[in-house]
Amino acid sequence: MDSGVREEAARWSASGVGYERPYFAFLLNTPALLIIVLLAGYPIVYSAWISLHKFSLKRPRVFDFVGLANYRQILESEEFWSALWITLEFTALVVVLVVVLGLAIALLLNRDFPGRNIVRTLILLPWAIPPVVNGLMWQWSYDSKVGALNGLLVSLGLISEYRGWLSYPLSALLALVCADVWNAMPLAVVLLLAALQRIPVELYDAARVDGAGPLQLFSYVTFPWLAQPLLIVLILQTLSAIRAFDVIYVLTAGGPGTATTTLTWKTFLTTFDSLDFGLGNAYAYTVSIITLGLALVYFRILYRRGDFEA
Repeated sequence: MDSGVREEAARWSASGVGYERPYFAFLLNTPALLIIVLLAGYPIVYSAWISLHKFSLKRPRVFDFVGLANYRQILESEEFWSALWITLEFTALVVVLVVVLGLAIALLLNRDFPGRNIVRTLILLPWAIPPVVNGLMWQWSYDSKVGALNGLLVSLGLISEYRGWLSYPLSALLALVCADVWNAMPLAVVLLLAALQRIPVELYDAARVDGAGPLQLFSYVTFPWLAQPLLIVLILQTLSAIRAFDVIYVLTAGGPGTATTTLTWKTFLTTFDSLDFGLGNAYAYTVSIITLGLALVYFRILYRRGDFEA
């Protein structure tokens, strides 16, 4: 029976349709690849082509090739540098808070305590909430008249009257950061918790025998095993924060003034408010280039770390 199966497999392989033929696997995936190219590749290439033209829906018949003039206009604009600085501030705050709080919660959930499995399940709820719903929830919390945050702070005696947290530049930016961190942190917790559970218990036992305290255990046992997962969290959260849009759209719409106008929001305003599709696509590709640059830096650091062997 086994010899018959082997002979049949050899016959199919010799006929050119066996698993040993790489082009046969490629042929099977060709329909899916064509669909991906049509649905994703074509819009990407076409939007890049538009970014090299002067094209606005206010004058739809004008479609003049201007080369890199749109990109030069962006780099010479004070609005771009202001939006870039705000984007970097927002991204840095979000990434630091997600990493620090995510690591602290992951370390806590890795310990044994009553109801641990229930807490592990509940920690995923913020991540399961769609970004727009998350923004609406925080908008109600920050409301200057009936907001839960004002009610809590007044009841605790920390403030004397209700405040409009989204009406001031600094508090509006911090409000965006809190909303985004609350929504994104569970993913970091899950990734770091999974890494913590892979650490052999014998390493901790051996370190305790040698007299290591809690700080030494974290520095010499826990952290080396978390280096790569932390870099993965950094990559995901940095790219997500740079491209954040939903929470800004719902909470502040870039205000007050331009205090929370990030690059993605500036791209939206240029494209769909000013209807300048040429400049808007150039903004979009500028954001993509910045994101790609950061991703390459992170990946270079990540692959230099090597792989751990359990």
